[in-house]
Amino acid sequence: MTALGKLFRTTAFKLSLAFLVLSAIGAGLVLSVVAWQVQELVDQETASTIDAEAAGLSEQYAQGGIRQLGIIIDGRSREPGSSVYLLTNFAGQPLAGNVARLPQGVLDRPGFVETPYETVDQPTADRRALAKIFLLPGGFRLLVGHDLRDRARIGAVMVRALATSLIFLTALGGLGGLFVARRVLHRIDAMSTSARAIMAGDMSQRLAVIGSGDELDRLALNLNEMLGRIDELMAGLREVSDNIAHDLRTPLTRLRNHAEAALRREGDKSDYRAALERTIEESDGLIKVFNALLMIARAEAGTERAGMSEFDIGQAARGIAELYEPFAEEAGVALRIDVEPGLTVVGNRELIGQTIANLLDNALKYGAPALPHALPSLPGPASEVGEGPSRPDAAPASPTDVTLSVHRVGAEVELAVADHGPGIAAADRTRVLGRFVRLEGARSRPGSGLGLSLAAAVARMHGGAVRLEDNAPGLRFILALPVRPRALPEPAMARLEPPR
Repeated sequence: MTALGKLFRTTAFKLSLAFLVLSAIGAGLVLSVVAWQVQELVDQETASTIDAEAAGLSEQYAQGGIRQLGIIIDGRSREPGSSVYLLTNFAGQPLAGNVARLPQGVLDRPGFVETPYETVDQPTADRRALAKIFLLPGGFRLLVGHDLRDRARIGAVMVRALATSLIFLTALGGLGGLFVARRVLHRIDAMSTSARAIMAGDMSQRLAVIGSGDELDRLALNLNEMLGRIDELMAGLREVSDNIAHDLRTPLTRLRNHAEAALRREGDKSDYRAALERTIEESDGLIKVFNALLMIARAEAGTERAGMSEFDIGQAARGIAELYEPFAEEAGVALRIDVEPGLTVVGNRELIGQTIANLLDNALKYGAPALPHALPSLPGPASEVGEGPSRPDAAPASPTDVTLSVHRVGAEVELAVADHGPGIAAADRTRVLGRFVRLEGARSRPGSGLGLSLAAAVARMHGGAVRLEDNAPGLRFILALPVRPRALPEPAMARLEPPR
């Protein structure tokens, strides 16, 4: 297809052509109304002139009768550019005037009439006049009129003006349509080029934005955000694949070594039982990791929205904190709870509960002294998500506090877990939200690096966000959720429950 053909097929050119047709119709209507008004004005002026002449002739008739009236009409008829006059007797025979022929029956209708006529000096000319017929005593008839050539000339001028306007309007509209279509087509072609590059695998490409703020710019910005999100998901998928290949190789190797060692040794029943217990322990760890990955994938895909309901997030947070409180006290840690009452959100209670548990587990693990016993695990499916509470191997030398707070800030509910441990450097706070990311100081401790990743996925699923801030010293992790969600699918809306 030629470049000109592409221009003609663009929506912008078709819209410009449609606007051109509408504008032409509008211009034609306007000029037609103007022409009709001008014609009406000319006819009114002509009628006024005829009435004035008829009044003068009436005075002459009153003074000298038909003879005097005939002399006056005969004299006026010979003047250059004279009006139209005709005086006839009762038989219709002309007595004076410059009209040679009229249509039959015209003189029988008194009053104003528009009629064709022929003059004495130009019998074949096609003329029209606006005339007024007077019936005089004795059957005499008088016609006084004016030729309508002026009105015809004005009409011709209006027609030429309309034609000229339409020609210029068509030319300007066509050029404008081509300009707009070319401009839009240039931007669409640029978007198509970027789209082809993206389909070819270059996910770094983005649609061009010129900064005009028009609909194409808004579309490009939305598509760029979508492409950015797709790029993040693909990068996460690649990272997960790499991490699974590297981080799960060690536990799988240990699992195989335990089984192989049990087969090589010829021990008693207790030895085989110990080997099986180690194998089950390693298998449970792997199952937890895969369940965490599955939960994160479902949260990011939004499939868990079907289980959303309205609940008091403060009560849920307090219940989970109370589960950890005895173990924190046993370790000399003050687990402080600061919950604003009556804060309800719409969301997946299990996912949000597991997120709170993961945050408390991290705070006690990295921001508190060593605990003598293992921390509790949440009952039900949520206990299988993420790392789960576990016993840290090392901790700061002095006791510290861990604070769980839930407060409303504007249109959001902010759930924060703060500790006074070593914290996380500002450069690593975004990186730790990825899957299987573990910083150097945490590699010697139990865990898979999926807890914070789950928190970030849960926040995105609920239309919220996570923030990591400096607690001076320590880390403050904030989970911000909207008080009311931006949008919920129909299944979620059907399952809304009253606040508890």
